[in-house]
Amino acid sequence: MKGKVMILVVLILTGCLLGGFLLMKKDSTEELETFYIAATTKELVVKDEEEHDQLFVRGLAVQLVEKDVLLGEETYDQVKVDDKIYYVPSSHLVSKREDTVLEKELFVRTSATVYKEPDSIKIQGFLKKGSKVEILGYVHLKDDGSVDKYKIQYEGKEAYIRSTYLVETKEEAEAVYDAQGSYLTHQKMGVTKGGDASQLDYYPVSKEKFSSNPMPEEVRALYLNATVLTKLEDYITLAKESNINAFVVDIKENTVPAYEADAMQEYSKTNYERALYTKEEYKEFIQKLKENGFYVIGRISTFKDSYYAQDHPEETIHNKTTNTPLKHNNSYWPSAYQRGVWEFNVALAVESVRDIGFHEIQFDYVRFPDQTGTLENAGTIDFKNDYQESKAQAIQAFVMYAADELHEYEAYISVDVFGESAHDYVASYGQYWPAISNVVDVISGMPYPDHFNPHEYGINSVYVWQDPYAVLCAWGAYAKGKQDLIPTPAIARTWIQAYDTTKTPSVKYDANKVGEEIRGLYSQGLTGGYMTWNSGSSLTKYKEIAGAFKRGYVR
Repeated sequence: MKGKVMILVVLILTGCLLGGFLLMKKDSTEELETFYIAATTKELVVKDEEEHDQLFVRGLAVQLVEKDVLLGEETYDQVKVDDKIYYVPSSHLVSKREDTVLEKELFVRTSATVYKEPDSIKIQGFLKKGSKVEILGYVHLKDDGSVDKYKIQYEGKEAYIRSTYLVETKEEAEAVYDAQGSYLTHQKMGVTKGGDASQLDYYPVSKEKFSSNPMPEEVRALYLNATVLTKLEDYITLAKESNINAFVVDIKENTVPAYEADAMQEYSKTNYERALYTKEEYKEFIQKLKENGFYVIGRISTFKDSYYAQDHPEETIHNKTTNTPLKHNNSYWPSAYQRGVWEFNVALAVESVRDIGFHEIQFDYVRFPDQTGTLENAGTIDFKNDYQESKAQAIQAFVMYAADELHEYEAYISVDVFGESAHDYVASYGQYWPAISNVVDVISGMPYPDHFNPHEYGINSVYVWQDPYAVLCAWGAYAKGKQDLIPTPAIARTWIQAYDTTKTPSVKYDANKVGEEIRGLYSQGLTGGYMTWNSGSSLTKYKEIAGAFKRGYVR
């Protein structure tokens, strides 16, 4: 009997111990609360069990094992991740993921646009390099621990700013980017009416490659103004026979808006009322090009827009003598300093990508009016410069704003620039090749041979437009040199002259002359492609020069 009792006692005790062990195991699992890694940067240095440094991404979920563990002279919280033990510096755990961003103040590294709302293109204002902002919150914590935008307070106002343009210290913010040792070269360009090249931004900008929207390595494009879209089939047939793989199609030319865009209805009623096509009609044209396998680029005349100027004279460059909008080159010019103009053109670009289906948006007339030097010297022009920027600073800031918004829709951005912008100074109308190329996906120079002076670049034997190969070789060397000055240059895809010269002696630009243009550009490594500039989009002319497109120029 005693033996049986002893066995029973042993069994009971064993059961209790086993049950207690299981209960303890269950309780230990249940008692480990979930916390999240919090930090002032996207990653936090923690230690593993061997006290080696490891990186944890901000926002990572961990289980708290024990608080206030002393390692050396520092206090840590012991946590578990995937059944492994780590030590997180104390005060870097929070119970809610939305509380993981600990920044209290940051500084503006690159002068940047600030937004009224987190998911809107509406502009609240503009912050200069070196400005301090108070962090109130953030928008969207990414998987890598970074945030998309911060909610900030500055000068008593609340707004949102992209995290890309902020750094931790004022010293970092005020420093200039000079990893390539090229900053002195920009500095030596001097100061012009367009601005100071050394005051522009050259920080690397990631060049996007969207898998959902592949760009041809070499774009060979015909330009179509909006009036010829009713004859689209003829251009498609020619393109397929001529090695053309893309089209540039007008969305908005000065006084020729292509379609009734919602953005026009909101920002510029006159553009909306004068549009050539309904939105549905225009979309059918673009879809037909895409269905036939073409890469399609939408062109927007940006700061040359008489209709917007008519709707918003207060945002238009003014002649102070007459107190009326300045009419220059038979057009009115909304000021590139005015953020309402920025909003309109970017809203139109976004809509044209999202609703119409463009692969890329090309902004033309991204500049101030050229050849206004006499009026400017006389002090009779009011540019409406609200933020006291140089012309080149405003142009670069607009390009950054446009690129940020279009990349959200996995569309590319290109900008047209005068050939002069590749020269060794900031052009008086605000274009400087490196400052634009460093930001955009594609930069498109317009070095039309008949726009050059008779013996440009020391080409003395002929008028340069008689020898397009020589002049575009010489110009291409300048452009290539400017590409080499920046860490992240854009693809160089150049406009070529596809019309007979307007200067005397006149020259017929046939397939051979057009081919010489392309050969000259490619000889300097500007091999991203070409686009035909013929303002009338003459089908007859395109057929005449089609032989140039069938040749191979890439070595």
